Amino acid sequence: MWTHKSWPGRFLPKSLPPGERLRAYASWCNAVEGNTTFYATPTRATVETWARQTNPDFRFVVKLPKVVTHERRITGVDVEMRAFLDAIDPLGDRAVLWTQLPASFGPTDVDTLARFLRRLPADRRRAVEVRHPDFFHSPREIAHLESTLTAHDTEWIPFDTTAFFERPPTSEAEHDAWAKKPRLPRRTRALTAHPVIRYLGRDSAEDTAAGWRPWTSVVAGWVREGRSPTVFVHTPDNTHAPALTHRFHEDVRALVPDLAALPEPDPIEPATLF
Repeated sequence: MWTHKSWPGRFLPKSLPPGERLRAYASWCNAVEGNTTFYATPTRATVETWARQTNPDFRFVVKLPKVVTHERRITGVDVEMRAFLDAIDPLGDRAVLWTQLPASFGPTDVDTLARFLRRLPADRRRAVEVRHPDFFHSPREIAHLESTLTAHDTEWIPFDTTAFFERPPTSEAEHDAWAKKPRLPRRTRALTAHPVIRYLGRDSAEDTAAGWRPWTSVVAGWVREGRSPTVFVHTPDNTHAPALTHRFHEDVRALVPDLAALPEPDPIEPATLF
């Protein structure tokens, strides 16, 4: 996601053609979640525009199509995956293949996941997000999934909603997220050199920042170990997400001073004399 109805005039110029929106977002952040790819595989030409709008170090965490993960449950999807991989090929090694699995995909399906991961291109970074409770509460199933992912150099993406669910919702956006988001324990173990975190805060920026405090030390530790993490900061309405991303990054830099800064955002409107 690189645009939001509340961002123009605040984080992005008020009026931008589609071919320039990602470029403007990339002046704020150096990574993006590719959620739209879950609903439809983009054309290769479209992805080529994404590649042109971003620097070589910009990261795309692209979600595999719904037909692959939720409808076919990563079985019998060779045709769909070939089309998807061809479409995102212009991104090269900047793309992370994000396999978000449904909550019904549980421990008995791990062998299916292993077969699927074996068929992915060896030169593509990959990450898996699971939501079945047994993967978070059963030591045996946690170990089984971790060993499977590690064997295929695949990261386990945590979606941390613990701070969000600490107290009841107080707005329409929070009520909507309350009904849709998973309630699972926080997981902070990285399996690869490129961990990925998805964090959901609250409408309040201060509550959101308070909730991510456990992550600042974890991420700082990963950086010191030589890992290169990618962190996505969400709120129920995502109104302030770009600014919150910078704030989180600065909190980590306070612990790791030699960490490079995020991009300096482009001016929202051109400077004038009057």
